[in-house]
Amino acid sequence: MKPDTSSWILSARFDCCFILAPAILVSIIAVAFSDQISQLHELPPWLWLVLIVGIDAGHVYSTLFRTYLVRNELHHRQALLKLTPIVAWTIGCLLYSIDDLLFWHTLAYLALFHFIRQQYGFMMIYGRNERDLPNYYRMIDKASIYIATLYPVIYWHCHARTFDWFVEGDFIQINSTLLSSIATGLYFVILSLDIMKEFVMWQKLNLFNLPRNLLLLGTALSWYVGIVAFNNDLIFTATNVIAHGIPYYALIWVYGYKQALLPKLSSSYIFPVLNTLFNKKAVLFYIALLFALAFIEEGLWDGWVWREHENLFLVFNLLPRATTEQTLAWLVPLLALPQTTHYLLDAVIWRFNSRDNNWRRILFYQV
Repeated sequence: MKPDTSSWILSARFDCCFILAPAILVSIIAVAFSDQISQLHELPPWLWLVLIVGIDAGHVYSTLFRTYLVRNELHHRQALLKLTPIVAWTIGCLLYSIDDLLFWHTLAYLALFHFIRQQYGFMMIYGRNERDLPNYYRMIDKASIYIATLYPVIYWHCHARTFDWFVEGDFIQINSTLLSSIATGLYFVILSLDIMKEFVMWQKLNLFNLPRNLLLLGTALSWYVGIVAFNNDLIFTATNVIAHGIPYYALIWVYGYKQALLPKLSSSYIFPVLNTLFNKKAVLFYIALLFALAFIEEGLWDGWVWREHENLFLVFNLLPRATTEQTLAWLVPLLALPQTTHYLLDAVIWRFNSRDNNWRRILFYQV
């Protein structure tokens, strides 16, 4: 095993293209073409397929390559992997039975927590070799990534937006100008402290962690542009989905790629043929498989519940639409199970302080 001496996950080129650039580029595009985007009243079908099915729903299924399809994970996390979907579905059914909006409230805030923690997780990954620095440096890093995500969310709660996370009203409106003002002040103070800290590190220690700073820049840009700067559903969807989904696709692919390079771990998938997906020639097959799983899920949603994209899911139109509250109370949480399971498992499987060091040995293996 080669020593972990680089801040990059795979390489500067790969990380910049597929982990760091998506958030920055989509934000720039949103600002540059905001007038044209504002004239679109709904997502074109092809763009909906790319953003919602391909990236958003597709990245959910990539977690399978870190959990249910990995022999070691199945062995060491039996209780977690078995109980998580059962408990999630049971609680989901209970919440939906009480009030359907209560279910969507819970799912929206669980998704929000997941999205924020992913950015925090990448921050910890890119700063993993800076643990010898003063603690207050790392405290500023953590505060910066959290305020970059939490401030736009607080602003959303305090100012009416024309978009929602899942369904109308899934975020609670507070409408507090005081809270919004306090959050705005903290936002600029903390990010200013981060800039000052980086300047001190560069001047006194001759250190500048490019990927960590690009991550913070992309996070701050995409969340601010998508939620605060513009009140537009398409801009929010694009910045939200692309900045989150593509990096996760890339992270899982790198994990599988490095795992295949390690002789003792090359057959760790329960189906060894899956190892063939994680090489540069098979990237499109990796994406196609996840898209297919996502397409089936979205087809089931559209056939049984929404009926909003019937032209895209012709076969699924044959399904009977669920109309009774009793049916929806168990069906909706069941259809949402891939997402809820992904959110819950992802909070555990990447923990830096857990006893499970195997994922770090694989992910940080220097190729």
